[in-house]
Amino acid sequence: MSDRLLVATRKGLFILEADGANGWKLGEPHFIGEPVSMVLFDPRDGSLYAALNLGHFGVKLHRRRAGMAQWEECAVPVYPPQPAEPTNACNGSNAGNQGSTDDTSATAPTPPSPAWSLQQIWSLEPGGPDEPGVLWAGTIPGGLFRSADRGDTWELNRALWDQPERREWFGGGYDAPGIHSVMIDPRDSDHVTIGVSCGGVWQSTDGGATWRVSAEGMEADYMPPERRGDANVQDPHRVVQCAANPDVLWTQHHCAIFRSTDGAAHWQRIEAQPSSFGFAVAVHPHEPDTAWFVPAVKDQYRVPVDGRFVVTRTRDGGRTFEQFSNGLPDAPAYDLVYRHGLAVDESGKRLAMGSTTGGLWTSNNSGESWHLISAHLPPVYCVRFG
Repeated sequence: MSDRLLVATRKGLFILEADGANGWKLGEPHFIGEPVSMVLFDPRDGSLYAALNLGHFGVKLHRRRAGMAQWEECAVPVYPPQPAEPTNACNGSNAGNQGSTDDTSATAPTPPSPAWSLQQIWSLEPGGPDEPGVLWAGTIPGGLFRSADRGDTWELNRALWDQPERREWFGGGYDAPGIHSVMIDPRDSDHVTIGVSCGGVWQSTDGGATWRVSAEGMEADYMPPERRGDANVQDPHRVVQCAANPDVLWTQHHCAIFRSTDGAAHWQRIEAQPSSFGFAVAVHPHEPDTAWFVPAVKDQYRVPVDGRFVVTRTRDGGRTFEQFSNGLPDAPAYDLVYRHGLAVDESGKRLAMGSTTGGLWTSNNSGESWHLISAHLPPVYCVRFG
């Protein structure tokens, strides 16, 4: 099982080392006081990455190389200049005014849009084992970036950014759309799947040169009936892929749980108790029918159902669910778990979970019981083993 746990919070990054059967040793925080939106351990070379969202001071990305104690700042994704979109005050040509010095009717570029500037690194993943140095970053406002040199430089994937369907994407929780899930097929590094809030699931089989939307079967209850099934307006909160069987994917959607067994070509809706709404989902790395969720009441509430904080697990592909609360706070408890706040390690037995109220728990028995590591961390954005 993994012996290190990375916890990104609103007030810094915490790195914990395993210490006994259930214990974890909490080390000194890194980037104390600063919001860490995403953290990544790259198993190919042992590097750590931390993405910071410093508001007025912008987005930053730091890297700590294997065996080194110090962090170094590396490049962040940068959007290209927004093309000028001409406007015409006269709503027509300037043909009749060629000799005039009055240029009020001439075309002029519109000011840059915030949709063309980096607001947050929302996902960060390594490329395949045959792609040393390759990283993928999903961002708000919906751009996918690739680095071929461990974050020293980044390039916007224009094939996705220039998709006409992207104009329909919209924010789900944030004002702008965002790419929160990036999955690289372990069988083929050119096979990339992403999840977009709100823009559905998209796939490329040629390393990002071309893309297709892959959300057939998802249902957006918040849309008018005639658009409920539109693949491009779906809001998957988080999408995960089984490492041993990459054709099986799970998503915690805004409206339900969905599962695909054919590589995201089709999705089946799953309802669960006490709720099929939530943000986090984790899939067992070896058992594609096993997945974990943290249910809540949706929309304006976003709290555990009836104030009971539980984790649910299915081991039969969503036909039945078990509820676990042993070791979690007694009701009333109003902890919420964000998209990246639930993780399972490579063994499939050890899980970690962090909440918006600063609670951090681990489980060594597949989620059936939980051990409190800390009740007083800053709000947790992301937990990852590594």
